[in-house]
Amino acid sequence: MKKQYVFSLFAVCTLVLAGCTTGSTQDSGDDEAAGGGSGENEFNFVEEQEMPTADLSQATDTVSFSALNNVYEGIYRLDENDTPQPAGAAEEADVSEDGTTYNIKLREDAKWSNGDPVTADDYVFGWQRTVDPETAAEYAYLFEAVENGEEIINDEKDPEELGIEAVDDYELEITLDKPLDYFDNLLAFPIFFPQNQDAVEEFGDDYASTSENSVYNGPFALADFDGPGSDTDWTYEKNDEYWDQDNVALDRVNVSVVKEASTALNLFQDGQADDVKLDGELAQQMANDPEYVSQPEASTFYLEMNQEDEDSPYRNENLRKAISYSIDREALVNSILADGSLAPVGLVPEDMSTSPDGNSEFTEDAGDQLEFDEDKAQEYWEKAKEELDIDSLDVDLLSDDTDKSKKSQEFIQESIESNLDGVNINLNSVPFSVRLDRSNEGDFDLTIGGWGADYADPSSFLDLFQTGNSYNRGHWSNDEYDEQIEQATNENANDSEARWDNLVEAEKIIMGEQGVVPLYQKATAHMRADKVNGLVAHPAGAQYDFKWITIEE
Repeated sequence: MKKQYVFSLFAVCTLVLAGCTTGSTQDSGDDEAAGGGSGENEFNFVEEQEMPTADLSQATDTVSFSALNNVYEGIYRLDENDTPQPAGAAEEADVSEDGTTYNIKLREDAKWSNGDPVTADDYVFGWQRTVDPETAAEYAYLFEAVENGEEIINDEKDPEELGIEAVDDYELEITLDKPLDYFDNLLAFPIFFPQNQDAVEEFGDDYASTSENSVYNGPFALADFDGPGSDTDWTYEKNDEYWDQDNVALDRVNVSVVKEASTALNLFQDGQADDVKLDGELAQQMANDPEYVSQPEASTFYLEMNQEDEDSPYRNENLRKAISYSIDREALVNSILADGSLAPVGLVPEDMSTSPDGNSEFTEDAGDQLEFDEDKAQEYWEKAKEELDIDSLDVDLLSDDTDKSKKSQEFIQESIESNLDGVNINLNSVPFSVRLDRSNEGDFDLTIGGWGADYADPSSFLDLFQTGNSYNRGHWSNDEYDEQIEQATNENANDSEARWDNLVEAEKIIMGEQGVVPLYQKATAHMRADKVNGLVAHPAGAQYDFKWITIEE
């Protein structure tokens, strides 16, 4: 790769690092729900949420991306040091001097789980399917740097004009409109993986709706998956057609959705689960246990406020600031979450990216614009009431229904109501997939959302809040902010220092207005069995790689 912004803290943990955003409660005595007892070559893993989709083009969340990263594979795969390494590619890409043309030789021994070869046409088809407006892929914007990508997404050109060409069965040529420092990392991200055209066309609308309705080219094949957003148990079975199967020790990974941390801990202590997440008092209680692991993540959780309608009170900057000043983030991370999460200093996480000259970290340059101050909270609330001509405000606060989310939600309710007289917070906790749907549809006042870096660059966060971005669910809008992001993306794309300055300024603008209100920089407390070795978790991109896990009884 060319010069890029690099990790500092997040590149430290070789075996257990985490990274991007998170079903029904299981009974602690239900062996089947926990994936059964640990077999010699089985790993029993607990998720906090159902998988919203198993479709590479439709995934937007941590659970789905982690699943897809283990059952599919792209041109590159991140290694234990978060460095892209050839996977579907036979060798590193040959990149033109101006950084806009990638020639990629694919390995000729890669196969789909049905025995078909993985060819260059599978990459071309997968990319074209994702950018096709008919697919309505929310992550299609990541292809905007690929030649004609933006025009295709805007339905101004045909998907066949995307800058990816199959030179022959095992050679790809990719053309970018502009160089992209982190493009190698994108090639290791599931949205850029190949897709089997025969499977997509055979299953039609039912494609990827169950594990049987697709074929896979990764270390594992998805099994026992009965449907997105509802299934609470699925497995990853070793893929015997995988080109590197000799280096995959596990026979299967058993995944169960357990939303209550106390239930998850019981499963772990009973030997029915090998890796579970904890929070709050349980995390504090187990912190000195030798099997306790705290994983920092390049992930920020924040409040979004619905500003779509012209008469929305949340368009009022003073109201947003009043809400932000009313939240004691140190108390939230230390007393409520207690899992190693950090009080944020901004939208972009700390220790994720370093300036092009290597002299400063992003949050140092952008500064800390978050503060708990009861007096300022009341001051801005008084200004907001006068400007909005109101004396009180009823607010619905939407969040996920996990223990962690509910505790955060209750803390925010108490913080705002105790500091802003006349504000009444109504709590609404729903399953993850429902929260995503409601957020996308604008069916909320305030919602607790989160974002984990898809790649190690501030733009992974800042691009989200441009006007019109599908992930800007609160519809905050600022022309100056849009201009800074536009310059970073286009005219300064090949000027690392100018681009960095654009991104720093964009961070200052959105935090200066509290366009979104950061709550915490996520870490996850785990209990992980000593017998589990080689689990790789990435701070940016798809979170987990199970390929290298070994179980040593």
